Amino acid sequence: MSLDWIYYAISWILLAWHSAWDAIGVADGPVAGTNWAWILAIVFLVVTVRVILFPVFVKQIKSQRAMQALQPQVKALQEKHKGDRETLQKEMMELYRKEKANPLMGCLPMFLQIPVFLGLFHVLRRLDPANQGKTLYGWTVEQFESASAASLFTAPIAGKFGSTAEELSRLGANGTTVKVIAGILVLVMMGTTYLTSRQMILKTGWAEDPQQRMIQRLMLYGIPLSLLISGAIFPIGVIIYWVTNNLFTLGQQQWVLRKYPPPPTVAGKTGTTGRTTAQPTKTLLGRTKPAPAPVKPTTPKVAGPKPGAKPVNPKKNRPAKRQG
Repeated sequence: MSLDWIYYAISWILLAWHSAWDAIGVADGPVAGTNWAWILAIVFLVVTVRVILFPVFVKQIKSQRAMQALQPQVKALQEKHKGDRETLQKEMMELYRKEKANPLMGCLPMFLQIPVFLGLFHVLRRLDPANQGKTLYGWTVEQFESASAASLFTAPIAGKFGSTAEELSRLGANGTTVKVIAGILVLVMMGTTYLTSRQMILKTGWAEDPQQRMIQRLMLYGIPLSLLISGAIFPIGVIIYWVTNNLFTLGQQQWVLRKYPPPPTVAGKTGTTGRTTAQPTKTLLGRTKPAPAPVKPTTPKVAGPKPGAKPVNPKKNRPAKRQG
């Protein structure tokens, strides 16, 4: 299956935003070693994609809320069908269908952005001065030459941390500068990726289902750590896209989570005596905090009679009358 349609779509959005910034007077030439028109074109590629996917993102939050509300029923099914995995999966799918909850919706926005990421990655890899004079998915020769020379603080947006000496020579770039700029951006990319996952888990809580909790841990720790290695092959322009996307996600999640707050959690269970028993709470790392010690009811003390005070019921202390 050809992915040219993705490359053409990404190129069209990039060129449209570049033309817009160029038309309003943003300098296309390097200012402080940066071609801001091309940098802003990448930034607003993110804005365009996220605006298009915003309805899907709202559905993701609503689906997560529905999954949270179903956790007690899911746990009951797990206890009921312990050891019978096939029946358990069937019952859980029926529950999700009945309540219109989709466990896969939580990952859908990320999956929909993968083609955009891959498209930009492919397009930026083609920005090699060795390809000058060639067309690039609807680009003119002038646009191609302008983009291939674009840089961020003198580091070409087509360069990467792992660029070879030959690639750096073709780009006319300083290897140390490219490594410093790319290295800083990779660290920022890792940090913002961690924060986006942490923000969501703090608001929604850890899942009760072990499989879903494993996915949460993978999103929180696994993906940011993997970027330390894979970030070396990402062009600087792609890392700019990723960091911008993360920052946009942080703001968008904050707004949506305020508008659609998590369902209230039960603070405790009521026993037969009518007293509320405090339940242990879970921290971000999944550890369980001990429940606070129950407060013992205090019985009010009845003060005894003070020395020299008259008895409360003097009749009881009187001698019995004689029978005459």
